[in-house]
Amino acid sequence: MAKTKTTYICQNCGAQSVKWVGKCPVCNEWNSFEEEIQETIKDSVGRKIKKSLSKPVKIADITFSEQKRIDTTNNEFNRVLGGGLVPGSLVLIGGEPGIGKSTLALQIAVNLLKYKTLYVSGEESLQQIKLRAERISSEENNCLILSETLLENILLNFEEVNPDIIVIDSIQTIYSERSESSPGSVSQIKECTLEIMKYAKENSKPVILIGHINKEGNLAGPKVLEHIVDTVLQFEGDRNHVYRILRATKNRFGSTSELGIFEMYANGLREVTNPSELLLSQNEEETSGVSVSATIEGIRPFLIEVQALVSTAAYGTPQRSSTGFDLRRLSMLLAVLEKRAGFRLSVKDVFLNIAGGIRVDDPAIDLAVICSVLSSDLDLALPKDVCFAGEIGLSGEIRPVTRVEQRVAEAAKLGFKRIFISKYNNKSADYSKFKIEVIGVSKVEDVFRALFRKK
Repeated sequence: MAKTKTTYICQNCGAQSVKWVGKCPVCNEWNSFEEEIQETIKDSVGRKIKKSLSKPVKIADITFSEQKRIDTTNNEFNRVLGGGLVPGSLVLIGGEPGIGKSTLALQIAVNLLKYKTLYVSGEESLQQIKLRAERISSEENNCLILSETLLENILLNFEEVNPDIIVIDSIQTIYSERSESSPGSVSQIKECTLEIMKYAKENSKPVILIGHINKEGNLAGPKVLEHIVDTVLQFEGDRNHVYRILRATKNRFGSTSELGIFEMYANGLREVTNPSELLLSQNEEETSGVSVSATIEGIRPFLIEVQALVSTAAYGTPQRSSTGFDLRRLSMLLAVLEKRAGFRLSVKDVFLNIAGGIRVDDPAIDLAVICSVLSSDLDLALPKDVCFAGEIGLSGEIRPVTRVEQRVAEAAKLGFKRIFISKYNNKSADYSKFKIEVIGVSKVEDVFRALFRKK
């Protein structure tokens, strides 16, 4: 006989409690506990246990055949996935409302002309999806649209249609009759995702899930959702700008350091094959506080523009602000400039911005950061044909960075005349094949002397 009970579950992290509490003791989120009904079935006495069909085998006896990935015809999306969709995989795309998650998923679905795709929407009507699809593509396609939120009906359509690729927008709107909690709750998300995963694994069907994010910018729902899926993609960008960045925070079938860049237009998302074209300013005038760094994301080198503004602290307490760069690392670099190079920056406001809305974690950008800060402090513009690639140590030394040849090649391709790198980088590398002057430096003072000795 079935026995029902209620429990309180945190909608942010999935923690459970027998009573309502105002603040979650696990994730410290306020007012996140909601009452959910759980049904437990009392086991009958003497119930027979089914014999397991699976048996343990040796690693040497396991046969392996590499599955061919599905080309999504979107090179940036393929790059982030690691080469395309893997059959039987679950891909979760998260991002802020209005950033373009549904547009990206629908664009992929309608452009897969060789495959039958099923686009399940729990948020929009068929007419709304048709209007967006006509803007994105005018070609005939094999994309089927289903507007449904009940999990059991969706699974029945999977069996009847037998699609090659499935897109679900969004997982928070899907609910199952097996759980009495409301759609979007922890229980519903776990139940629906597990059932969809079971179908995907048994039938080798790739599934793209779209998920909402909470106010902290993390994927909404329990963390277990990110553990269930194979790939977690974060779709980032500013709705006031046209550029969108797709990065992987988890990928069982590829690297998590890859980056995909898109440009939003009225007819969909355009792939940006050369990121340097959007990350570098097209301004011909020389401006102080601007420098260019050669960085690498995944296997792709590109140049980014670093902008700094140094001014006198108006209210006595200096401000430190950073956009797209780690604020703690900026504080460390400013301390190095003051201690090792003798620049008085402790009484000045310092603002730093990475152009293009991109966030960079590559330590090779350090050299460009301190050069832009010094340029703004002295109000002297850096030459527009110079770029930088070097990590700064606490003693003021310039440390070598990885894959410096790719950085030099990218700078030479875009017409830069000089690039400053660490002199301790690979000394056996042949830079003569690049039409750029490679300058090796060991201390930050050497860079300043070379840049400003004639000014």
